Amino acid sequence: MPKVRRSVFLSLLLGVSVGVPAAHGQSRTIRGDRWLTIAALSGSVEIVPYQGQRRQARIGDRLSHVGDVLITGPDASVRLEVDLATGFVSMAQNSQLQIRTLSVTDTGGRITELFVVQGQVRLRIRPLTNPATRIEIYTPAGVSGVRGTEFGVTVGPDGQTGVATLEGRVISSAQGQTVSVDALQQTTMRVGEPPTPPAPLRDDPDLLIEILSPLPDSRDEQGRALVQVAGYTDPANLLTVDYESQILSRNGRFEVTVPLPENRRISVSITTPLGTNQQYELVVP
Repeated sequence: MPKVRRSVFLSLLLGVSVGVPAAHGQSRTIRGDRWLTIAALSGSVEIVPYQGQRRQARIGDRLSHVGDVLITGPDASVRLEVDLATGFVSMAQNSQLQIRTLSVTDTGGRITELFVVQGQVRLRIRPLTNPATRIEIYTPAGVSGVRGTEFGVTVGPDGQTGVATLEGRVISSAQGQTVSVDALQQTTMRVGEPPTPPAPLRDDPDLLIEILSPLPDSRDEQGRALVQVAGYTDPANLLTVDYESQILSRNGRFEVTVPLPENRRISVSITTPLGTNQQYELVVP
């Protein structure tokens, strides 16, 4: 089983949702003036206000209402600043983030809840002094809360979530169970299951190819020959094959059939929860 390490600079194209989901969970009324500001961006980034028209985002735009959505396209990225210099949220390409809650408590605590629909985000949050202040990242598989840390999250096409902590501590919860993901640790969460026990941080975008083989006498609807591709990567990672996001098994295995390109080269991209990206070119024999 050859380990593929050849890097090429290719565009990554995930299946970005064109619809806007309803706010995840119960929406709450915003009390006080709260917002996330677009501090930097590159590429195609779209903002979808909860009540308004979808449009291209600009530096200085604010997400300030429950249900506001931000979407990054291929080769795009954006950095959001949480109000009062609380911290930053960086979104990678082909990611989708939604405001779930922005509120202020009676004691001045600031509640920030973000729902990552898909893709990869990385947060750097300063230490929070007010005990009522909290920042939580929701995904289809669970929720992760912090009070001052740097960590990243991936969300795959089936909702599987990877959480990796670089500094500080992240508390991840799902299905009534909670784990503490300390500095230099990671965990994964599958929809309907509790988090896995924290493991040492790998931040590893390596790819192990098990199968790379044309399928004899098999063609798609356009008459193109088909190729079977199978292999492994860290289960906390995001993976695309031929620009399509793939589901990973518990141990990080994937298997997919794709059309054979004319140049017999298949593009694969892997992104870790902390945002480390490696792109590969598989040459079909």
